[in-house]
Amino acid sequence: MHPTRIALIFTAALLAACSKGPEDPASQTSTKDTAAAAATALPAGVTHVESFDGDGAEIAIPYSKYKLDNGLTVVLHEDNSDPLVHVDVTYHVGSNREDPGRSGFAHFFEHMMFQGSENVGDEEHFRIINEAGGTLNGSTNTDRTNYYETVPANQLETVLWLEADRMGVFLDAVTEEKFEVQRETVKNERGQRVDNRPYGRVRETLDAAMYPDGHPYSWPVIGWLEDLNRADLNDLKRFFLRWYGPNNATLTIGGDIDKAKTLEWVVKYFGPIPAGPEVENLPKQPASLESDRYVTLEDNIHLPALAMMIPTVHYNHPDEPALDAAAEILGQGQDSMLYQRLVQTGRAVQASVFHPCRELACEMWFFVVQNPASGESLAELEQAVRDTLVEFVERGVSEDDLVKFKAGYEASRVFGLQSVAGKVSTLAAFETFTGSPKGIDAEIEAYLSVETADVTRVFDQYIADKPAVLLSVVPNGKPELAAAEQNYEWKRTIPESYGDDDEALALRPVKDDFDRSVQPTAGVNPQVELPTITDGKLENGVRLLAVQNDETPTVTVRAVFDVGQRDEPRGKAGLTALMTSLMTETTTERSAAEFAEALSRLGASISVDPGQYETTVTLNVLAKHLDEAMPLMMERILKPAFTEEDFARIKQQTIEGLQQSRKTPQGLATRAVGAVMRGTEHPLSFPMGGLPDTVAKITLEDVKGYYKVNFPSHLSGVTVSTSLPHDTIVKALDGLAKLKVSEPARAAIALQKPKIDGRTVYLVNKEGAAQSSLRVGQHALAYDALGDYYLAYLGNFPLGGNFNSRINLNLREDKGYTYGARTYLMGEPQEGMYMFSSEVKMDATADALNEVLTELEAFDKDGMTEAEFNYLRSAIGQQEARSYETPAAKLGLLNNILRYDLPLDYRSQQNAILQETDRKTLNKVITDVLQPQDMAIVVVGDAASIREDVEALGMPIVELDEDGYAKKTEAEEADKAAAAPESASL
Repeated sequence: MHPTRIALIFTAALLAACSKGPEDPASQTSTKDTAAAAATALPAGVTHVESFDGDGAEIAIPYSKYKLDNGLTVVLHEDNSDPLVHVDVTYHVGSNREDPGRSGFAHFFEHMMFQGSENVGDEEHFRIINEAGGTLNGSTNTDRTNYYETVPANQLETVLWLEADRMGVFLDAVTEEKFEVQRETVKNERGQRVDNRPYGRVRETLDAAMYPDGHPYSWPVIGWLEDLNRADLNDLKRFFLRWYGPNNATLTIGGDIDKAKTLEWVVKYFGPIPAGPEVENLPKQPASLESDRYVTLEDNIHLPALAMMIPTVHYNHPDEPALDAAAEILGQGQDSMLYQRLVQTGRAVQASVFHPCRELACEMWFFVVQNPASGESLAELEQAVRDTLVEFVERGVSEDDLVKFKAGYEASRVFGLQSVAGKVSTLAAFETFTGSPKGIDAEIEAYLSVETADVTRVFDQYIADKPAVLLSVVPNGKPELAAAEQNYEWKRTIPESYGDDDEALALRPVKDDFDRSVQPTAGVNPQVELPTITDGKLENGVRLLAVQNDETPTVTVRAVFDVGQRDEPRGKAGLTALMTSLMTETTTERSAAEFAEALSRLGASISVDPGQYETTVTLNVLAKHLDEAMPLMMERILKPAFTEEDFARIKQQTIEGLQQSRKTPQGLATRAVGAVMRGTEHPLSFPMGGLPDTVAKITLEDVKGYYKVNFPSHLSGVTVSTSLPHDTIVKALDGLAKLKVSEPARAAIALQKPKIDGRTVYLVNKEGAAQSSLRVGQHALAYDALGDYYLAYLGNFPLGGNFNSRINLNLREDKGYTYGARTYLMGEPQEGMYMFSSEVKMDATADALNEVLTELEAFDKDGMTEAEFNYLRSAIGQQEARSYETPAAKLGLLNNILRYDLPLDYRSQQNAILQETDRKTLNKVITDVLQPQDMAIVVVGDAASIREDVEALGMPIVELDEDGYAKKTEAEEADKAAAAPESASL
């Protein structure tokens, strides 16, 4: 078996890539020999297409590719580093295959594919995978739809059985009831992700203005509501029959597999499925504009924005890499041209440039969010963007620009291959869109071969002085703020008939020589070992926890400081977040742009992140650059400049961002829950960034003083995930080891949490909200990895802790009220909460709330059933196979051990608790936690539309303002006015 080959790209390799020629004869002979060997002893109905072992490639994923007689493409990748497998079924159909007026079908169908098939019951797909300790999902974009699962290796046959069932014998299980429920679920998803989200309609508005009527990209993936409302069940069935054949799919399997056995299973379950209609690739269709198109979008936002889109090429076009490089130089990172012109100077809150590519077309787009404090209009910001394009021509492209661009590309590719899911999805994408999984090698060569002249040429050819779509996003009712008057009206034509209304469905029955209704029996559960943790101390006594990562040549170093939101002084909420933001700006050694350039040359990143109890500084870097990156990490920690200019700009941007967050129900709900559950002045009751008023009171001296007290002296630990030997890591951490540290004196929070007595609804008005945010909470347990907190976590699993939980199935799958609903424990070092959370459609607010309370009461009364107990024990017990696969997952394990001073084997101890604890014990613990009669209920929504129905539930209602404080009643306001002294004007 070949491990995944991800070799380092050294400078010599960068240079060699530019002149890379054909493979040498010996390499070709080896490949032919490998192919001949792979073709022997294949199951009937399978043809070996090619095999690739990665030799000679800088970054490579070995694979073997096969074709079934029915046209199904199969790609296998062996990686035995972890006892798990990832399965991806990609259908080459996205929203670009939809008919005008039938938008959203591809995405809608993705939802329907989880509603059961002929031999798999409703919601059973999720249940079977979750019970096996796996995870699953699906996604749809303009060009493809995919379904994927990551499971322990012994569950592979089950996954193949499930995927084949819904590919081959799906339609008979589709009912009108399922169709209607999922229609409502998709509408809820659109409400949550698009309509109820600031700037959520920007992309669909740009696409509608950019592409002509009927173009495959002129409508959104999620669809227009009127099209979803018009669809019927037969429309969806016809869509399946047209596009969901094996000949339009790629099945990619990676992980700890036996290739011969895997092929046997593939042939057994997928081989009998008949091919569908022939599918031809769509022609490339980049947009073409004759003149600038100005469009205005009124939205529920605080900060106006300008989006400018220019058409370019298409995915995999030879000029795509150079255009990507131009976009990075123009507007990606603190050293980019647009950032320096607009954000660094305080003229804008955000300024970015991207070059997203899809199968049929690409666009270069610029996005600028206005800073009201600057006083500039969107028209002036438009001119600033155009001035930046002129500056690009005058400035030119340097070799250093490309060094940074290529280093960033290399790092992103390597970090993206840290999981078997990343490798499999990469193989699947290249096979789908280029016809070969090996496409990654050609892409790497194309990106590493970009020269300065290429970037200059493509900028002149596609961007300079070219017409664009310019979208002004303005607050509702303020079209006068637009950059220019709208000069383009989008119109679409919907056919009166598609000619298929009376057309019989062209069904393709499957003929089997086995009983497809029998679910495969899984093999023996794989033995999973905890990653080996090296536990030691640095020279200064700071604890060092390190774990080996041999999957990719990468290193992550995280320094943890004992200071967080809980330490903020009263009235200065948001101080920690403001401090960490300023720590990513100018240092005493270099400007923010110069620092960003130094990181870019290494393809590295350094983040400074605030937390409730800790602040972390994290370095991600390729192993070969660790020694160069560590001094930059130390500079971040030790030498922030905290300049007046940076402070004024970041503070203003923070306040504007907090004002913007008030435009979302979710943002309002976060503060309301904190205020109700912890008390309005508790430091942890505020959003991490604070409130506009609290941030306004923070001074630069506050930031400097807060930093001086806590940095670097309160360094409490360092966690590392590394592909390098431990001695090498210890040497690299010498700067951290020499810091003088001390134990922080953290005063207790002198505030008592409010008592929750009975049920009270706390209503926050969000006028015009398409959905309502529901949060139901109570006080619960502090974090305890091996005690009642862990048992309560287990006990909550059937109620609201997984997709197949009672609450999610009720609100999402049965009622169609929401896109998702859950209950969870929030355990902290000193306290904890038990919460319900969901975004529900506005007209179902009261009904959804009533259902939640009913579910909580029923579970509190009877607890979980024996079936639910067995399900949770199996699901959680088998999750270990995928718990430590990636460096990020391993680092999460280390961070938890460090934060709570846990035994190194605490996860093994938890698994023992899971196996030893009976249902009665779990029911007692979780029902002791639940207090369904004493709940604080936060509802954020359009009060005028929902209040009457909520009042009918018979609970007292307290109105909160947008900052979480109780509004005064009319009587209280009257008393206040009567008590005020008289005044007179001269």
